[in-house]
Amino acid sequence: MHNLLSALLVDFFIQIVGFSLAITLQTEKFYDFAGSFTFILLAQLSLRWNVRQSFRQVLVTSMVTIWALRLGGFLFYRVLLAGGDHRFDKVKTKPVTFFIYWMIQGVWVYVTVLPTLLLNNKKNYSQLSLQDYLGIAVWLTGFLIEVVADWQKMAFRNNPDNTGKFISSGLWSISRHPNYFGEIVMWVGIFLVASTVFTGWEWLSIFSPMFVYYLLTNVSGIPILERSSMKRYGSLGSYKEYINNVPVLVPFIGSP
Repeated sequence: MHNLLSALLVDFFIQIVGFSLAITLQTEKFYDFAGSFTFILLAQLSLRWNVRQSFRQVLVTSMVTIWALRLGGFLFYRVLLAGGDHRFDKVKTKPVTFFIYWMIQGVWVYVTVLPTLLLNNKKNYSQLSLQDYLGIAVWLTGFLIEVVADWQKMAFRNNPDNTGKFISSGLWSISRHPNYFGEIVMWVGIFLVASTVFTGWEWLSIFSPMFVYYLLTNVSGIPILERSSMKRYGSLGSYKEYINNVPVLVPFIGSP
C-alpha cells in the first residue's frame, strides 16, 4: 500500500506542477505530453521499487512505456503542428476549470495504470502462462490498430487534396474511431497479463480498461469528436451515409 500511495502522490504532484506552468504560460500544448510522461514515470518507478523484478513485470512495464512514448510523442507533435488544442480554448483562461482538467488527467492515469502498479508491487516470479500470451497478443493487436489508425488519419489530413473532407478509408472504413478501439483493446491486454498473478481485491483493477472505455465513449473522446464532425460535415450526404453504415467503435459488429 505504501508504494501505491507513493505512486498516487507522484501522479498528482506532476499534474499540479503541470497546471501551474500551463496556467502561468496560458498554454495547453504539453497537457497530453504530461499525461504520457506520468504513465511512464509511475510504471518505471513501481518496477524499480521492487528489488527483484520478474519477466512479467518488466514486460508489462515495457508495454505501458512503449505505448506512452508513442502516443505522447504523436499528440505533442500534432498539437505543435496545429498550433494548439482547441479543447482548451475556453478553459485555459479559467483557473478553476483548467485545474479540474489536470486533476481528471491524474485520475485517468492512476486508474488506468493501476493493474501495472499492483503487478509491480508483487513478489511473484512464476513463468508466463497461456493467459499471459493471450494478453500479449491482445495488447499487440490493440497497439497496432491505434498506431495504424493515427498514421492513416495524419496522412489523410496532410494531403491538400483532402481539405474539407473526412476520412473514410483504411481502418476508418470499418470504425469511426479505430484509434480509440485500439486503445481500449490494448488496456484489456495489459490487464490480462498483469492479472495472471492477482488475488483477492486486486481483481478490482479490472476497472482500468472499463474506465478507459467509459472515458472514451462517454466523456472526452467519441462524444466530442462526433459533435465536431457533425458540425463540420453534417450537411454532406456522404457523411450521413458514413455514420449510418460505419460502426462508432467496434469494427463490423458495432452499431452505427
